[in-house]
Amino acid sequence: MLVVKVGGRALLSNARGIAEDISSLWREGKDVLLVHGGGDLVTEVSKRLGVEPLFVTSPEGIRSRYTSAAELEVYVMVMAGKVNKGLVSLLTSLGVSAVGLSGADGPTVVAERKKKIVVLDERGRKRVMEGGYTGKIREVRTSLLKALLRERYLPVVAPIAVDTEGTMLNVDGDQMAAELAVALGAESLVFLTDVEGLVLEGEKVSKLAREDLDRAIAKAGAGMNRKLLQAKRALEGGVRQVLIYNGKEGGAVRKALEGQGTTIS
Repeated sequence: MLVVKVGGRALLSNARGIAEDISSLWREGKDVLLVHGGGDLVTEVSKRLGVEPLFVTSPEGIRSRYTSAAELEVYVMVMAGKVNKGLVSLLTSLGVSAVGLSGADGPTVVAERKKKIVVLDERGRKRVMEGGYTGKIREVRTSLLKALLRERYLPVVAPIAVDTEGTMLNVDGDQMAAELAVALGAESLVFLTDVEGLVLEGEKVSKLAREDLDRAIAKAGAGMNRKLLQAKRALEGGVRQVLIYNGKEGGAVRKALEGQGTTIS
């Protein structure tokens, strides 16, 4: 079982190449689940509709989108609509039996809405603000995904969850991928991003032992630190290896599996 998370920037520049790579693995009989991002497109559409995006940084240095009620509408429209169905259409054109869904379907992913969040202001001081419509994943229900995989469908999952009252929530795509990989007992989790792998002190790290993850998280830049946090969660949950590679490259998934990016195990 292979879970692939592809970031929005990699999709913008290489959607077809990624789809071709995934489709070839699927045709070889590999069970594959694809989780996608698309935050840049959400930002673009939000601005077109007059909804100004807001990003916040946690005290741990994790940068994320603040999701207001208005932004949630755009987020769901873009993620579950344009991005998700665009990927399904592309995979279908390559002969893959792809099914697009989100964590809200089933429901498959249940999250807890963050009532309050602590962020850093422009001066680096902590302040508390309303949590908006962002969630932290609390439960993954695998029955729908397992049924699709049994019938040889390839699930394409948008990072949207629901809370226990049925309210849709924006959840981090990297967290979504890690939690699905753990719940489904995946062997490998691949993060396709817009860099060659983990870079520390100017050098690409080809192999990283799980016991060195905390040190790497503390040194990594914004964006990569979030992936490393989710890599740690995946490994602790039983995933054998987490791979990070540049999704803009041709054959990115295979190259990641061959160890050409960063392998964490």
